This record gives sequence, structure tokens and C-alpha cells, in this order.
Amino acid sequence: MERMVGTVVRGLRAPIITKGDNIVEITVETVLKASKAEGFSLRDRDVIGITETVVAKAQGNYANVDNIHKDVKKKFNCKTVGLVFPILSRNRFAVCLKGIARAFDKIYLMLSYPSDEVGNPLIDFDLLDKEGVNPWRDILTEKEFRSHFTNIKHVFTGIDYIEYYSNIIRENGAEVEVVFANNPVSILNYTKNVLTCDIHSRHRTKRLLKEAGALTVYGLDDILNEPVDGSGYNEKYGLLGSNKSTEDTVKLFPRDCQAVVENIQKKLFELTGKKIEVMVYGDGAFKDPVGKIWELADPVVSPGFTEGLKGTPKELKLKYLADNQFSHLKGEELKKAIAEYIEHKKCDLKDNMESQGTTPRRITDLLGSLCDLTSGSGDKGTPIIYIQGYFDNFSS
Repeated sequence: MERMVGTVVRGLRAPIITKGDNIVEITVETVLKASKAEGFSLRDRDVIGITETVVAKAQGNYANVDNIHKDVKKKFNCKTVGLVFPILSRNRFAVCLKGIARAFDKIYLMLSYPSDEVGNPLIDFDLLDKEGVNPWRDILTEKEFRSHFTNIKHVFTGIDYIEYYSNIIRENGAEVEVVFANNPVSILNYTKNVLTCDIHSRHRTKRLLKEAGALTVYGLDDILNEPVDGSGYNEKYGLLGSNKSTEDTVKLFPRDCQAVVENIQKKLFELTGKKIEVMVYGDGAFKDPVGKIWELADPVVSPGFTEGLKGTPKELKLKYLADNQFSHLKGEELKKAIAEYIEHKKCDLKDNMESQGTTPRRITDLLGSLCDLTSGSGDKGTPIIYIQGYFDNFSS
């Protein structure tokens, strides 16, 4: 019978993962049990996605406010600091801010506007035009900002993040002054010691600050990039990718993910004879059309993936083929012609009109979105995702 189904994605229920659990064994066992229970066979080039949360939980990769405070204090030999471009998130930044604030007497908190780096809005773009404010030129104090914009509560959470972050800083022993600007060098009008809190633009921000004469410059990726008093850490990303665990603890981005995915692949091959691709995934890198939030507060979509997931898709646009090369055909003739064309497509389709409109993103970024949307961020209880048929095409 002709095959009628392409890509299939399944969210697999797994045990609740805790510190010390063997994530490799749990993943392998979960996949094999699901296959038996649901009646699907494992195939070569299937894909397993494991959410970064359970990998980090199994590793016990946690840190508390005191660990953060101690590391920040060690790296900044000063009483005043500028915090540049933190994202607006109770989950991602609030606990980190507690530890940071305890290391200083005064903090200049510089927020980008009209939104943060990942799209969380402070205000609507149209309001800038109405008020005659140029976000690329104008540096605003909190008083000036509030005189222009009165409704600054987050569209989804209802939080006034200016007030929220200011209160956290004060409650943890520091004075705070809020500034609004989009050029990181603007912070040097207030202090020469800077902790950059941006994620994807952090390398440029650090470079610009150093070139402009900053004395001390670190990023969140430099905080807890090694253990402090036995804490968790991430040697590459530090506090980036961390999430709130308790009111005083964060779960850090997982370490050693490459070893995890390769060991899972190896174990499943030994047990099944199938070479299955494996990746650890975090945020899916998609954008919300209402809140304008870009879902990528993690430093990368996938911190570890097997060899077969490298690169970008090499796909032809079916619609283009049907409307152009084979517009004179219909029915079975059209189907056969397109299938044969796909079978003999070139390996490199760059600048090829027949591939226009296909998605030029990395495979791991595409799969990360699929996995993240499938597992969700709440109570679905499916931290392991099993994908079949992703690498198939119309000729398969």
C-alpha cells in the first residue's frame, strides 16, 4: 500500500527526573517502552529530543543566590555596577538579580526599549512615534520614561518590570537607578563597571563597551562558569539559559550534552540495530504573533546533538516544481515526475530557484521548535520527544 503519512511526532511520558538519575538509561527505556505500548517500530534516522530541563535536573546543575553573589563579588572589585539589557522575565532573571544585587551598593539598571532582546514589550512601537521618542538616540531616566508612557505592564503577565526589578534590587541591599537606552555604551555615562545581561548580542555588547573604555566588563555567561562552593555551573554559558527553581535557586543550562546524546544513540543502536539521531533542546526559537515575544531566552536551541542533525534542510519546493517544470502534467504523471526529480536533486541547492520558499534554518533549530511546541512548558509530562519521518520526502 502507498505510504500516506509523513512526519509523526510523539511526546513520550517519562518518570519525574531528579538529581542523580541516569538520563541515558531513562531515555532509552522510555523510548523502548513507548514503542512497545503504542505499536510503532524504531527506524534509522528517527529523532529523539530531550528537553534541557531534565538533563540539567539529572546532573543536579543548580545554584543559589549566595553562589551567584559570591561569584559576582569575586569578579567585580567595586561598589557600583551597570546592568545592561536584562530580559524581562521572572523565570529567567529575577532570582539571578537577587544574587547580583547583594554584591553592590548601587546598580544602574539599563533597559532596552520599546522591548527587551527577545521581544518582551515595555511599550508599543506606535507610542514611540506618538511621543516623538527615538529609541536609537534618546537616553531616558525613569521619570522621563514614565512621563511619556503610563501603561507599561507586560501584555501577558501584567507585571511592571521597572518596578519589579527595582524592588528586588532594593530588597537585596542596593540602591537602584533605572536608565532606558539601546546603545550599550550609554551606561558608561554612569559607571565604568558593567555586567551585560543580554543573550544573543552579548559578544558585540562586550566588545563595544571595552572599545569605549569600560574598566570591568563581564556577561552573565561569565558568572558561574565554574562551581562556587560546590554549586552547579556551565563552563560555556554560565547563568545564561538558567531558570527559576525556587525563590532562591536557579537550574542552570545542562553541561556535557554531547556525551549524553552520543551515549543514548550508542545504547539504542546496541539494543535495536537502528541509528537514531538524538538532541537536547531548550527554547524553540519561534515568535509569538500577539506578544511579539521571540521564544529563545536560551543561548542556543540545542546544546548537544548527534552528527546526523548537522546542517540545514536540502529541499525542493513542490509548488514551484508543479507550477513550472511540470505544469504540463497532471495526476500520476505529475506525481511520478516530481518524485523522480526529487530523487535526483543536487546536494547543494543554494541559490537554486527550485528551493525558494523552503526554510533555510538549521535542522536542530527547526526540530527544536517542533519538540518545544510538543512538550510545552507546563504539565504535559512529556520531556522526551520521538520524531519519525522528518527526513523523508515526497519520493520516499
